[in-house]
Amino acid sequence: MTEKRMSRWYFGGLASCGAACCTHPLDLLKVHLQTQQEVKKRMIGMAVHVVKNDGVLALYSGLSASLCRQMSYSLTRFAIYETVRDMMGSTNQGPMPFYQKVLLGAFGGFTGGFVGTPADMVNVRMQNDMKLPPELRRNYKHAIDGLFRVFREEGIRKLFSGASMASSRGAMVTVGQLACYDQAKQLVLGTGMMGDNIFTHFLSSFIAVSIWFYFSLIQLV
Repeated sequence: MTEKRMSRWYFGGLASCGAACCTHPLDLLKVHLQTQQEVKKRMIGMAVHVVKNDGVLALYSGLSASLCRQMSYSLTRFAIYETVRDMMGSTNQGPMPFYQKVLLGAFGGFTGGFVGTPADMVNVRMQNDMKLPPELRRNYKHAIDGLFRVFREEGIRKLFSGASMASSRGAMVTVGQLACYDQAKQLVLGTGMMGDNIFTHFLSSFIAVSIWFYFSLIQLV
């Protein structure tokens, strides 16, 4: 008898938090490289510069805001996508058509991007704070402190600065990550050659990333 696997939408959010703990130093270096007035350092040089001046733990500056972003952005988009997908799948007695997955992924990602905008903004500020002169640093203690201070000092509108871009990015990323992955997994399982196992998840993820990368290249040409 085949084991029935039940997905839980909050698994995606928790997994995103775990991934953020591993990739946060790279995200911090990306922010530092993007905010250079002129290109003076590459990734390795910037990493050495941060560690030399502020210590190894400086690579994790703003981690609380990064986790807060994942708990708002990722949890929201996974909750919307997987809950609605499972509801419609049970109603239709079968998987959703691909175009419905794309529309649902875009909606979930757009909503998640909007919800996660305040934490994303505080995350970037906390990561970039060490580059500023001491008198200009905001010195947020953690993500909640940053959110509260922005609301108190700059108003609620500032918390959602850049929300349109974050929402659009969230929609595109979610279509690539969730809708394309679901469709790829459905096709792989439909061949009957593979079961619902780790290798199937890996192959489906690889196919989804390849498709999304291909369409991204088309947009750049």
